[in-house]
Amino acid sequence: MKRIKSLVCTLTMTAALGLSAFNAGAALPVGAKAPNFELQGALAGKPLTFSLEKALQKGPVVLYFFPAAFSAGCTIEAHDFAEATDSFSKMGATVIGVTAGNTDQVSDFSKLECRDKFTVAADPGAKVAAQYQTTMQMKGKTLSDRTSYVIAPDGDILLSYTDRNPDTHIEKALAAVKQYDASHPQAN
Repeated sequence: MKRIKSLVCTLTMTAALGLSAFNAGAALPVGAKAPNFELQGALAGKPLTFSLEKALQKGPVVLYFFPAAFSAGCTIEAHDFAEATDSFSKMGATVIGVTAGNTDQVSDFSKLECRDKFTVAADPGAKVAAQYQTTMQMKGKTLSDRTSYVIAPDGDILLSYTDRNPDTHIEKALAAVKQYDASHPQAN
């Protein structure tokens, strides 16, 4: 029953976004260089500065943009990424969620919905989302569209996936990281 409610919430949110928003442009493609960025965020409610450059020194990065903290679809997606974070970590990948909506709530969102598993960063004005060509307009505001990237340590984009439905993002990101991991075994 809980899964049905989640699905109904997701479909409702997807329909609402589809009617009230539009994608300002296509996301950066596979093979493009990922723009470097630093953003303020939180992990387990504790403030931090996230640097893409520093994270890539440790391995691939799963960067996912989402419209707004505590909205229905974004909460579902955060739960799914939280459940998958250990699998990503075993392959040396770092997960980060970035939002331009409700940026004042990333600390609480990192604790409650991301379950203390991964960093959530605030992107006021969707400036980083614009660099990644994943913005949308909603009620007169520019927000980050729901887009997932997997970025190799050299900065090449291995996965670029935009879909307002949050359900398939984790599956596609895990597949891309697994493929990268299989061809780049970690040094023990």
